[in-house]
Amino acid sequence: MTTPVLVDIYAAAVATGIKPGTIRVRLHRGKLTHHGHDKAGRDLVDLNEVQARLHPQPA
Repeated sequence: MTTPVLVDIYAAAVATGIKPGTIRVRLHRGKLTHHGHDKAGRDLVDLNEVQARLHPQPA
């Protein structure tokens, strides 16, 4: 298991090319794990999980 790389939704969007709204919806639907909030109150997600679940690698 890899160490989580915790970033806010906007940083995850820049890193993956996925719209922040899509990440937010998946987070609120329980498709992504919520890792708390940063000091500014933004939701934190694991960048590795976002990449794995929303950009699956071909087999």
